[in-house]
Amino acid sequence: MKELWEAYCADKAGRRIAKNMAASGRIVLPFFGHMKPEGITIKVCRAYIAKRSALGRKNGSIRTEMNQLRTALLWAEKARLITKAPAMEMPPASTPKERHLTRAEFDALLSAASTPHLVLYLHLAIATAGRNAAILELTWDRVNFERDLIYLGMKDALRPRKGRATVPMTDTVRAALFAAKEGARTDHVIEWAGEPVKSVRTALGKAAARAKIVGLSPHVLRHSAAVWMAEDGASMSEIATYLGHSDDKITQRVYAKLSPTHLRRASQALEVGRPRLRTVG
Repeated sequence: MKELWEAYCADKAGRRIAKNMAASGRIVLPFFGHMKPEGITIKVCRAYIAKRSALGRKNGSIRTEMNQLRTALLWAEKARLITKAPAMEMPPASTPKERHLTRAEFDALLSAASTPHLVLYLHLAIATAGRNAAILELTWDRVNFERDLIYLGMKDALRPRKGRATVPMTDTVRAALFAAKEGARTDHVIEWAGEPVKSVRTALGKAAARAKIVGLSPHVLRHSAAVWMAEDGASMSEIATYLGHSDDKITQRVYAKLSPTHLRRASQALEVGRPRLRTVG
C-alpha cells in the first residue's frame, strides 16, 4: 500500500492534496503501509478506527485519513495498478457544526481586522462562500472585472475541484478587489509584504479576540455565507452551486431548515378552517 500511496502523491505533485497526504501518511502508513489492497478488509478498517479513537481522534479526522487512503486506492484502480479497490468502512460522519456569524458579528470582525490582507480575505470569504484554500490560492488572472466573476477554481478545468465554484462579485467585494489590485505586488489576491499569504489563522484569531467572537475558524465564514443565503430565501440549488457541491443533497440536509420558504408550499395543503377548491379532471 505504501507504494500506491506514494505513487498517488507523485501524480498529484504540486497540488495541496499531495502535501496533505504527505503529512497524513505518517499516521496512515504505519498501519496500512505494509498491506496489499486486498488485505484492507472491513475488519481491518474497524481496527484502525478503534486504534485512532483510543488515541482521542474524532470521527471527522479519522474519516479524512481513511478517505485519503480510499482516494489513493480508487486512483490506483483507475490507473490499472490494481484490479479492484477494496470496500472500506468509515466511522460515522460528524454532526455538522451549527456555529455561524450573524451579520452584526461579521461587521464587528471586519472592524477589528487590522491588516489589509485580512480585510480583503474576510470580504472574499463572505462574498464567495469559498473554502479557505481556494481563497488563499486565488490569483488575479481568475478575477474578471469585465464580467464581474470570480473563478475559485481553474477557469479551463474540465472537472472543477471540490468546493471551487465560479461566483459573481458583490458590489462590496468588487470595490475591495479593485482597490487591492491597484497595489498588488504578486499574482495572488491575498498577499502581505510582497508575498502570498499561506495562512490567516493567526490574524483571524487576533481579530476575533478583539471583536469578542468565540468559535471562529475559516470554515465558519463559509458556513455563515451559506446560512445568510438560506435565511434570505435563496434556493438550495443556488446555494449548492455557490458552495461547489456536486448536488444539493448535502445543502438540503444542512441549510434547508434555515430557509423561510422551506416546506412553505407543502404546508399550505395542511391548512384547516377554510374551504378548498376541488380539482376536477
